[in-house]
Amino acid sequence: MALENILILAAASFLWAALLRDRGRTWFMLIASVLVIFWLQPTLPIRGFDFWIPVATLVIAIFSWYITANDEARRKRKNWGVFALVAGIVLLLSLTRYFPIAQILTASRPPPIETLLAVIAISGMVFFGTAHLNRFNVTLLVIGIFILIVVFLVLKIPALTYWLSYGLRALMSQSLTSVSANDFHWLGFSYVAFRLLHTLRDRQMGRLPSVDLGEYLTYVIFFPAFTAGPIDRLERFIKDLRAVPSPQSHKDAMTQSEKSSRLRAFESSWLNETVYPAGQRLLIGTFKKFVLADSLALIALNEANAAQVTSTLWMWVIVYAYAFQIYFDFSGYTDIALGIAGLLGIKLPENFASPYLKPNLTQFWNNWHMTLTQWFRAYFFNPITRWLRSWQKPMSIPMMILLTQVATMLLIGFWHGITWNFTLWGLWHGLGLFIHNRWNDATKAKAAAWATTPAREAMLNSSGILLTFHFVALGWVFFALSSPATSWQVILILFGVN
Repeated sequence: MALENILILAAASFLWAALLRDRGRTWFMLIASVLVIFWLQPTLPIRGFDFWIPVATLVIAIFSWYITANDEARRKRKNWGVFALVAGIVLLLSLTRYFPIAQILTASRPPPIETLLAVIAISGMVFFGTAHLNRFNVTLLVIGIFILIVVFLVLKIPALTYWLSYGLRALMSQSLTSVSANDFHWLGFSYVAFRLLHTLRDRQMGRLPSVDLGEYLTYVIFFPAFTAGPIDRLERFIKDLRAVPSPQSHKDAMTQSEKSSRLRAFESSWLNETVYPAGQRLLIGTFKKFVLADSLALIALNEANAAQVTSTLWMWVIVYAYAFQIYFDFSGYTDIALGIAGLLGIKLPENFASPYLKPNLTQFWNNWHMTLTQWFRAYFFNPITRWLRSWQKPMSIPMMILLTQVATMLLIGFWHGITWNFTLWGLWHGLGLFIHNRWNDATKAKAAAWATTPAREAMLNSSGILLTFHFVALGWVFFALSSPATSWQVILILFGVN
């Protein structure tokens, strides 16, 4: 998000909370979230698809709700109101096609309204067709997971994204001479897909809470966390969504004086417990992202800087700059999301907890992009570990640790993009976690026996922090660059081999 986007969203959230408090809070979050996914979607060279992509996000989210909801949640009349509201917003945005001055929430001119109506009609027919397949819910969940993974792979593998762009350009009768994988960019899909997969999988396991369509949509596309996380869990999110921070309970039984006193106390509490912490978090995040990260980006490792720097010292400087740039960028956006959400009474989960100050790689990953690692731990690492242990002749513990940690880190690498460099980055961390696990197992007792004084303990901790930071920084070389050859050349220079 650009700074002006953040300021507008923060101001809108603050004004709503200040003027209306809990009145219509959930509707405000739903309407704002629907509008924001259109507003933030960047312009695409494929005609009309910067409009169709947000529509697809909504359609996928609505279908996911339907196949995960229980009968009681489906029967709520409120769902029809939510559906009509969302469809009405999309139709109004489409109508701005005929009023160019009103096209402030879409990246380009929306497609013809008759095309949109046809898409809505087809989606409706599929929806009602699906409604008669209640007994096949488990199958639908599996199909939903499969479709999400396929879409994810298409978006993350550049060759497949290229052919998707090629096909869409041909469909729209556009020139095919300048097709690129960058033509198709689905804003926020990585986070949306993981929230949807979480709900589909938890529904399979029978542990998904019952929510109506409005709650589900708000969770999936919640605008403060739509583009950069964190990845919240539905059961935690709806607790905040359903909480009503209001001074109005039993108001009919109170005198005017009691009402005024209660209101003043509530306003004071709201300012001290909500506005000030949220504002502080928002300011810190904005400073991290737009001052620190953007300044470091000028000298940080990238393709151009890597090609120009030949000195070992300066190569370390640009690698260090990248390490801190990516931290301030990611954690800054998290702070901004937590700040805006906090104004609306939603306490999103933390994503970063001083990861560069951790003395080993395991602790680093317990404190870096925490909601992503927790997601993989819950839906891949733990299930695959339990499955391996259930074998009649289980493999050795070291082999099991090697397999599960490397596989998990490879998948985390693929989450960022399925390229050779993200593969190497995942391997780097998977092998690093395995080596740390074995080293810790072999030396834990000796290290404890040696670190018997505060000075020795501090020395052990400091050396661990230093070693872990440099291991992570070297891994960023693969993350920041696009080819193994360029990454290898940078590593050679870092170690004076040039």
